Amino acid sequence: MFLFDSIPWYSALMWFAVVAALMLANEIARASKWASLAMFVGLPLVLTIFVWPTTAGPDSSTGTWFHWVKVYSALAGCLGFMVLRFNRKAAANKYALMFPAAILALNILEAVIRDFQVHGMHGLIDGVVMVGGSWNIMNGIAGLLNLLTICGWAGIFISKGRQKDMMWPDMVWFWIIAYDLWNFAYVYNCVGDHAFYAGAALLVSCTIPAFFIKKGAWLQHRAQTLAFWMMFTMAVPGFVTDSKFAVASSHNTTALFLVSAISLAANITVAVYQIRTIVVKHRNPLKDELYVELADYKKVVAADRPDADAAPVADGVLVS
Repeated sequence: MFLFDSIPWYSALMWFAVVAALMLANEIARASKWASLAMFVGLPLVLTIFVWPTTAGPDSSTGTWFHWVKVYSALAGCLGFMVLRFNRKAAANKYALMFPAAILALNILEAVIRDFQVHGMHGLIDGVVMVGGSWNIMNGIAGLLNLLTICGWAGIFISKGRQKDMMWPDMVWFWIIAYDLWNFAYVYNCVGDHAFYAGAALLVSCTIPAFFIKKGAWLQHRAQTLAFWMMFTMAVPGFVTDSKFAVASSHNTTALFLVSAISLAANITVAVYQIRTIVVKHRNPLKDELYVELADYKKVVAADRPDADAAPVADGVLVS
C-alpha cells in the first residue's frame, strides 16, 4: 500500500468497527445531560482509579505525561462544551463563547509545534518511527492557516430540543475538510504508525455526524470522539501498535510529501476564499459571522436556532 505497509481484511473490518463505535458513543453522549455526565465524568473517574494506573503506567506506551495531559485536556473540552450546552447564562455570555474557538486553536497550535519539531527527527524516537522532512514544514504552515481561518464563534448557539447541541454555523464544510486533511497529515507525519486509526478512523467518526447526522455541531462531535479515543487508547495502549489489528505506516517519503502538500493546498484555498469574503463583504472576522449567505449556514440556523423564526431576512442574508 502507498500510505501503509499492508491492511489485512480483519484490520479493515476493525477500522469500520472503530468508526462505528466512536459514532455510537458520540450519539449516546449527545442524548442528554445525564448521559454526557456519565460518559465524561463518571467513566473517566472509574478509569482513572481502577484502569489507567495499570494500563498507562510508566512502562507502557501511553505512560508519558503527554498522554495523561492529552486525555484530560480532551475531557476538559467536552466538559466546557457541556457548560455551554446546559447553562443558559454561559451560552449567552459572549466571552464564554470564545472558549470553543480558544481550545480548538490551542490544540491546533500544539500539533503545529510538534510538526515543526519532527522536521529534524529521524529514526526510532520515544518508541515512534520519525521521518522528518519538508512535509513537516508544509503541514505546519497548513495548520497555522487552519488556525487563522477559525471564524464566527460569536454566532455559536445551543440547539432547540432535548439534546442541546453546541451549534457553530460558520464552521462550514470546506473548513472541516481542510482541518481533516491537515490533522491526518499531522498524525501521519508525527505518529505515522497510529495514523490508520488515530488519524483516518477518528476523523471520519466526527465528520460523518457533522455532515449527515447533526450539521453545525462538528466541534462537539470532534471533542467527544477524541475524548473517547484517548480514553480507549489509555486503557488498551497496545491496540494500535502491537495487536493483530495494528497497521503500520509505510514511512514512504513520497506519501509523506503528498499528504502534506494536499493539506497545504486545501488550507491555502480556504484562506484565500475567507480573505475574499472579508474584503468583498466588508466583514470583521473577529466579530462577524462570515458565511451567512451560504446554504449550509442557513440550514443550521433555520433548523436549530431558537429565535430563527423571528429573525428577518434581508437580501438573502439571515439577520441575527
